[in-house]
Amino acid sequence: MEEKHMQAERLPEAAKPEKKKRLPGPGGKKKYKRLISVTAVLLAAVLLGSQVWKLKSGAAPQTVPYEAEPVQQRDLGVTVTGSATLEPADAYQVGTLVSGTILSAPFEEDQQVEKDTLLYTLDSGSAQDSVARANISVEQARLSYQQALEAQTPTAPISGILNEVYVHDGDSVSAGTALAKIVASTDLTIDFLFTYASPDQFYAGQPATVFIGDFDGTVQGTVVSVSDNTSVTANGKQSCTVRVKLPNPGIVSDSFTASAVIGSYTSYGNAPISMAASAVVYASGSGTVSGFSKLAGSTVTKGEQLCTVDSESIRSQLATAKLTVESAQLSAGTAASAVDDYTIRSPIAGTVIEKNCKAGDKVDGASSGTLAVIYDLSYLKMEMNVNELDIGKVRPGQIVEITAAALPGQTFTGTVERVSVNGTTTSGFTTYPVTIVLEEYGDLKPGMNVSATILGDTAKHVLAVPVAAVNRGNTVLVAGAGALGEDGTTVVDLSKAEERPVTLGRSDAEYIEITEGLTAGDTVLVPAQPAETEG
Repeated sequence: MEEKHMQAERLPEAAKPEKKKRLPGPGGKKKYKRLISVTAVLLAAVLLGSQVWKLKSGAAPQTVPYEAEPVQQRDLGVTVTGSATLEPADAYQVGTLVSGTILSAPFEEDQQVEKDTLLYTLDSGSAQDSVARANISVEQARLSYQQALEAQTPTAPISGILNEVYVHDGDSVSAGTALAKIVASTDLTIDFLFTYASPDQFYAGQPATVFIGDFDGTVQGTVVSVSDNTSVTANGKQSCTVRVKLPNPGIVSDSFTASAVIGSYTSYGNAPISMAASAVVYASGSGTVSGFSKLAGSTVTKGEQLCTVDSESIRSQLATAKLTVESAQLSAGTAASAVDDYTIRSPIAGTVIEKNCKAGDKVDGASSGTLAVIYDLSYLKMEMNVNELDIGKVRPGQIVEITAAALPGQTFTGTVERVSVNGTTTSGFTTYPVTIVLEEYGDLKPGMNVSATILGDTAKHVLAVPVAAVNRGNTVLVAGAGALGEDGTTVVDLSKAEERPVTLGRSDAEYIEITEGLTAGDTVLVPAQPAETEG
């Protein structure tokens, strides 16, 4: 029995861990801490047996590697940390798809430019020629289409009266067949010669009696003009010319002649009749006539459809002509767009970061690379990846504290702009991109690496315990009766501690909220952090 007591006394000394030298570097220190933590748990069990023996023998109690922490209400500042690289608000690499010589480049590096500011003008001579040829092709295609349309639907070339109609519905015609004749007016104009009369014997508006050909009766006309001097006829007689206008009685054409009596004077001989302008409408293609509803004497206007001449060949010709027009217009639009490509303007407002080409340089399309780079520096932004466990704590509008190793001692303030739901999963672990904006960024520059702390909501008056108190499986050790010494803080009997499951809530860097499993006044046991020793 004495031997057993001696062994029990020597056991704590043998179980004490050897003094270890501090491992070099951050990684070594972490490994050391983890080793100490594991060893401390094992050591606690050994010391617990020793503690029981010493309590029974009356020896002074020895503490175990746990610290007591009362469960109490406190405020938790929820934060999410990470790192990222700063970017400008917007960036654009200016390039070109066309080739040519740069005629002008009126900008410099570090210059502020507005959106649509002219950056480069390239020689577009060949492109302009292409546009001209394309426009000519469009006009030719439109003319062909109009001709094809005219072949199917003949129209009146002038406004006037249908003087004669040569075809009827159902007639078959071939190209060149006359369909109708249109005269611009039904009025007739006749220049009468009066001998032995002076111009002052006649005046505009004077009535005139006209005799047409061999027709019985007369037609009343009106003097519209008088020659201002006399002339001599072939037989040597003095005469003057008077122009008379009269309505066509309906059957008179320019093949007729007429004479007139004006006042007391009778015209000399018979004068030819002049009719107003006229036009004959011909068929432009072969087909069957339909829809010719106009009769002789009907009034028509210029461009008015007179009838339809239909056939398979005409329809095919019209469809082909229409497609040709559309194709020509498309080619013309493409050519015009190509000309626009020879003028390069800034797509954004910003600062010129690089200017790689100048006036006189030759560029060769996309192979020329980037001609210039423009940054919008109105603000900076960063995209920080947040893990799936913390993404629920982040929302737009939250304040972000930002630091950079390049600017020690300085802290900048940003704002969460966007929380994306497009996560990236790697090895079963998902992160989500969070966009952070810095409007006041001081000496920070695009490309700098920064650290960010997103300041989330503050959890007010919540039950919380140290993060280190929570074990795997979300359990904590709760001090029961007899687990603590008289001071209420020293752990003297680990066997009196209860392992209790808890439900976790929000957390900050040191404490975590307990929503279920503990009450205020409970005391949890927290593994003690062994002091580091210098080797």
